[in-house]
Amino acid sequence: MEKSGSIDSLGSKRSSSRQPSVDSLSSTSTSRSDRSAPAKPPSAMSSESVATSAELSPEMRVKPKASAKKVLRESDKEEPQLLPNETVQDMAQDVTYFCPFIGALRGTVTITNYRLFFRCMDREPTFVLDLPLGVVSRVEKIGSASSRGDLSYGLVCKDMRNLRFAHKQMDDTLRKSIFEVLMKFAFPVSNGLQIFAFEYGQVFPENGWKVYDAVSEYKRQGIPNESWRITKINDHYEVCDTYPSTLAVPVNIPDEELKRVSAFRAKGRIPVLSWIHPESQATVTRCSQPMVGVNGKRSKEDEKYLQAIMDANAQSHKLFIFDARPSVNAAANKMKGGGYESEDAYQNAELVFLDIHNIHVMRESLRKLKDVVYPNIEDSHWLSNLESTHWLEHIKLILAGALRIADKVESGKTSVVVHCSDGWDRTGQLTSLAMLMLDGYYRTIRGFEVLLEKEWLSFGHRFQLRIGHGDKNHTDADRSPVFIQFIDCVWQLTRQFPAAFEFNEYFLVTILDHLYSCLFGTFLCNSEQQRLKEEIPKRTVSLWSYINSQLEEFTNPLYVNYSNHVLFPVVSLRHLELWVGYYIRWNPRMRPQEPVHQRYKELLAKRAELQKRVDELQREVTNRSASSSSERAGSPTRSITPVQTFV
Repeated sequence: MEKSGSIDSLGSKRSSSRQPSVDSLSSTSTSRSDRSAPAKPPSAMSSESVATSAELSPEMRVKPKASAKKVLRESDKEEPQLLPNETVQDMAQDVTYFCPFIGALRGTVTITNYRLFFRCMDREPTFVLDLPLGVVSRVEKIGSASSRGDLSYGLVCKDMRNLRFAHKQMDDTLRKSIFEVLMKFAFPVSNGLQIFAFEYGQVFPENGWKVYDAVSEYKRQGIPNESWRITKINDHYEVCDTYPSTLAVPVNIPDEELKRVSAFRAKGRIPVLSWIHPESQATVTRCSQPMVGVNGKRSKEDEKYLQAIMDANAQSHKLFIFDARPSVNAAANKMKGGGYESEDAYQNAELVFLDIHNIHVMRESLRKLKDVVYPNIEDSHWLSNLESTHWLEHIKLILAGALRIADKVESGKTSVVVHCSDGWDRTGQLTSLAMLMLDGYYRTIRGFEVLLEKEWLSFGHRFQLRIGHGDKNHTDADRSPVFIQFIDCVWQLTRQFPAAFEFNEYFLVTILDHLYSCLFGTFLCNSEQQRLKEEIPKRTVSLWSYINSQLEEFTNPLYVNYSNHVLFPVVSLRHLELWVGYYIRWNPRMRPQEPVHQRYKELLAKRAELQKRVDELQREVTNRSASSSSERAGSPTRSITPVQTFV
């Protein structure tokens, strides 16, 4: 496979054999090209521009396009344009919103079963704040009533914002404050209500729940083959209730042995196939930690199983086990019955610790980042303040770990096993990022959707616990920005390889916005089993239904489909950036004067126009060739080969 990599990333050994890559505009990236050909780019379609008000929620963009335009046009109305099955629960006049960028604004607040909608009519143009209630982490009453009789409330949000409102104390003390109504619908799970995704009934042209099919994805990878088989041993989630029902395992390990292996792995999460190299057959497999404990327990079945994974790859007689944790943390897990593989017990295996910290460290790091970037940035201490959060250091360690995995599989032709403690947080980050580097399919819009469905949703990343959908318990120790970090890492890759990804930044931001919004069912629950039990695919709409119905919104106009390129990013801190377009997007001073999203759509339209002209010239060349051949039939002529040209 071709490689697009960096001299800095894994040492100078790569620099001698590679030439500059078409799909990376990074000056430090290199590539080797021998067997790939660019595919025809997608056609461009016109659509309206994205609203860019500092306080305009992404929800203004989630409606079908016609209604989104309508909301922006009908600024004289005091109510929002409602979604299907969205109902107004309460409304309050004369509410003050303390905008950190503009100042105090007085207007009307509307609370629905899905959103908070604030409109200030005193400004030109009309100021609108449209906030999905799923974004709210907690609601705080700030102090007692002021001398003017105002009650103040603070909304702490999951998307980096803190919002503050004040309104007059009601004369009717029996009537609930509008912010008490807000708390009821912002935390429906805690109040015995349904999350709005179960009520939202928008119909889209495509059913996003059909994007991913496990058997089809394994078939795309060439599974089953002589070394790997698909097993239905977990069909009823009896072996592992946090794994998908369809698993790929070594062909020479019978189902009965799989059950014994599951007893030795935390939460029963046995090593199973995530990805296989199409040429070398080197594999990426994922699992949880072995239950070694302080006494150093062993399992012959587990040792045989890992040997079978190594033997399935004839090109290598070694297996690398990547433990995502710092070695100290992995050793400490022995006290809880867990631990890590001993190189003495697992012959021909090499254990590597990747030093990625746990969910609690990451949660604290994001909290510090929020303090630094919202609402105002202290310019004189910006770099030192950013460094003190350690956020980019964590991003670096995750990317560096994924890079090492991709390098072992691609350059070393060696199979790897990846795990952390339970195998549903750091493991998912590492396997999905390595697969993104190794396989160009996952760098397309639909391929990326498949990647998320496979490595995150089906393999049991605990979205409900990590995000806390509809749950008021904001201090829950299970909350953590694991998935946000992964999307941040993907954005870092798109910066270094701007032509390698079919999707744009808006696509990534949209995914994160709806991670919180509770409008779609995609990120609800903690496992595949729970989603089936709750009938999520039947009762809710998939995020992919919305995205795939307007692909032009999310398409990168610079994309070139060199599907066999392997990306090797530079992971040193000097090449990583804070994702301003996500973390600091609410600050109007940080926004580009010209919306990049609109420029992208203009480029897509131009690209489609040029592609159409190329197709016309291609037909002209072909027709001339055909007519010339018929006129001079029988006489020796020079054949004209149609030119394969792509914009």
